[in-house]
Amino acid sequence: MSRVQLLEVNEGDGDQRLDRWFRRLFPQVQQGQIEKMCRKGDIRVDGGRVKSNTRIEVGQMVRIPPLPDTPAPAIVDKKISDADAKMIQSCVLYRDEHIIALNKPPGLPVQGGSKQHRHVDGLTPALRFGNDENPRLVHRLDKDTSGVLILGRSRQMAATLAEAFRHRETR
Repeated sequence: MSRVQLLEVNEGDGDQRLDRWFRRLFPQVQQGQIEKMCRKGDIRVDGGRVKSNTRIEVGQMVRIPPLPDTPAPAIVDKKISDADAKMIQSCVLYRDEHIIALNKPPGLPVQGGSKQHRHVDGLTPALRFGNDENPRLVHRLDKDTSGVLILGRSRQMAATLAEAFRHRETR
């Protein structure tokens, strides 16, 4: 068991849900445990009780209770076939250091689900193009719909683009 820690939310980690921030820093802790620690008041932000969906901002102090020393669950790194990588890369219409625009074909789901093993979100590792992180979906299209799909090449860019979509500032 570790001991109580106070961590400051760093630049680039602001404007995201507490549970997502927590899971990224402590992958051994499951979502249910985070929810329970929030309900009990063990996880606090700037001294106050919070819910797991609370949005945190840069500079806030997060109280981290003693956590179990169990190792992080093994992440199964699903290998993307060369054919799938080539297919998703051939769908790229535009790419720069901030965004990727894809021509999503009909029949390819954007996100996984029941009996959906091949989807755009699962193929994003093939769209890194030298970046350290996978591109992130900004919006969705139905499985049977073809069209342009925008991905942010960083968490911050994806959040900025999603905000622009939400406020209908895109054309």
